[in-house]
Amino acid sequence: MKLGILGAGFIAHVMADTVRRMQTAGHGEVELYAVAAREEDRARDFARQYGMPCAFGSYEAMLRDPAVDFVYIATPHSHHYRHIKLCVDHGKPVLCEKAFTVNARQADDVLRRARARGVLVTEAIWTRYQPMRRMLDEVLQSGVIGRPQLLTANLGYAMTQNRRIVDPALAGGALLDVGVYTLNFAEMVFGRADGVQGLCTKHETGVDLTDSITLTWADGRAAHLTAAANAVTDRYGAVYGTDGYLLVENINNPQKITVFDGHNRPVRELPCPPQLTGYEYELLETVRCLEQGLVECPSMPHAETVHMMEVMDHLRAQMGIVYPCEAVDA
Repeated sequence: MKLGILGAGFIAHVMADTVRRMQTAGHGEVELYAVAAREEDRARDFARQYGMPCAFGSYEAMLRDPAVDFVYIATPHSHHYRHIKLCVDHGKPVLCEKAFTVNARQADDVLRRARARGVLVTEAIWTRYQPMRRMLDEVLQSGVIGRPQLLTANLGYAMTQNRRIVDPALAGGALLDVGVYTLNFAEMVFGRADGVQGLCTKHETGVDLTDSITLTWADGRAAHLTAAANAVTDRYGAVYGTDGYLLVENINNPQKITVFDGHNRPVRELPCPPQLTGYEYELLETVRCLEQGLVECPSMPHAETVHMMEVMDHLRAQMGIVYPCEAVDA
């Protein structure tokens, strides 16, 4: 299927590189076909770099091309809402980079719009699609660490030099960019939380720099999460049970699971299966779902996308963070 990439920033390059690697590896399911940017010269440079036949200086022009089978949205969070709507109104299926939108209201609105038109839309949060998710589930279900009771996870990068991260107009901050991974990790393990509490420190622009989040469950389980846009962290996730615990190396792209017994001794190690970039799994599932005529992907159902936005809405309300685009799109 022919892929059109909407946006030509950093993450768009990662996706284009992924598809090129897939083609080299013999995966012909996805073809790099088109890219659209606000400046045509930028789009042409991007297309030339990856050998793409089509480049467009406007998003609408690419979406009018009948050869485009589906679209990957790679613009800032603040623009996802309008760009998903634009794609859906042109009948183009969407794989939209996380965070899916800025808030739950936007997410619910565009997903209702897509379902009404019979257009597939799915959130590109890659950890939901990767085989390491299944492997983690299998370890926990085996009972090797007993009953999971406590979880910790952190994800942080020093990114404040990047305007997108510190600009409220672009829905910047740690939560929507990296905190979303810690939340997804926690709820992939424990399911939907019953309680959500969050604190943050802020950049001078008003966006959150560091987040400290606690999720609680009525049965006594808890998750303590940390996200940062101004510091490099070890990116580990840990699940602690009654008989042992496990560590996940890099919750942003899990590379290894190490299991420890009740005496802190490593007893099992599960490496990540060979991967190209890790983005290939979301692409392959999107294509499979399109071939089956589905409007959502099972690895990240619409209900989960809206729920995760609701969780982040609650956290931002507690942190006192509102983005200018929320007033514009209200």
